[in-house]
Amino acid sequence: MQDLTVSLVQCELAWEAPADNRQHLAARMAEITGRSDLVVLPEMFTTGFSMNALGNAEEPGGATEQWLLDQARQRDCAVTGSIAVRVGDAVYNRMLFATPEGVSHYDKRHLFRMAGEQKRYAAGQERVIVAWRGWRINLQVCYDLRFPVFSRNRQDYDLMLFVANWPAARRLHWRALLPARAIENLACVAGVNRIGQDAKGLDYSGDSMALDAEGQMLADLENKNGTGSVVLSGADLVAYRERFPCHLDADDFQLR
Repeated sequence: MQDLTVSLVQCELAWEAPADNRQHLAARMAEITGRSDLVVLPEMFTTGFSMNALGNAEEPGGATEQWLLDQARQRDCAVTGSIAVRVGDAVYNRMLFATPEGVSHYDKRHLFRMAGEQKRYAAGQERVIVAWRGWRINLQVCYDLRFPVFSRNRQDYDLMLFVANWPAARRLHWRALLPARAIENLACVAGVNRIGQDAKGLDYSGDSMALDAEGQMLADLENKNGTGSVVLSGADLVAYRERFPCHLDADDFQLR
C-alpha cells in the first residue's frame, strides 16, 4: 500500500449560509493544494447541525456537490464532508466523497434522536466503503461513532472517517471512542469536528484527530482553528496487521 496524506479542516461554521461556508473552506483548502491526497471537512459543513432539513436541503448534484467536485479537480485530491440532500420526499444527512473522477455518497445511518434528527432526516441503510489511491475508506457521520457493530471491519477497509458536529459537553466520549474504533478494527481513523458556537448556543471543542491502527495519535488539532495534515503509512498498516492479526479470531455476524 502507498502512503496517504490526509488533511483535517477544523473551523467554525456560519449558520445556514452555504455560500459563505464554501468560500471560507475553499480558502482554507487553497493553503494545502498539492500537498494532500484527501481533505476532510466537518458534518453539515454548509449549514451547521440544523434541523431545518427541508429549508437547507440541496438536490442531488446541486451547488455543493458540484463545488466539491470542482475542489477535488482543482487540487487533485479527494474532498469529503456531509450536507443535507433531498431525494423525493426524504432528506438525508449525506456524506459526499468527491474525487476528480466523480462523487460517491454515504447517508448517515444513526440519527441523533436527542436533537430530533430522526424526525427531520431519513436514515441511510447501507454502509459505504470507497477506494482512493490504494486505500479502502469507510465513510461514517458523527453519531455513527457510538455504534461499533455497524463500523466493524470485515477486512474490507483500511481507513475510517468520521465527520461531525460533536458538542463540547461530550468531548470525553469523542476522544475515547475514536481510538477505540482504530484499535478494535486494526484500521487508521480520522475524525473531523467543528469548533465555535452554533445558533442554538451549543459549543464545539473541535478535537479533530488522526490515529494509526494501534490507536496512537498522529495529529490532534485540539480546539484550534486550523488545518492539520498527516501521512498515513500503508507499509506500517500492513506490517501491524501481519504482526498482530487479531481479526482472524473475530466473531462472525450479519447486520439486518
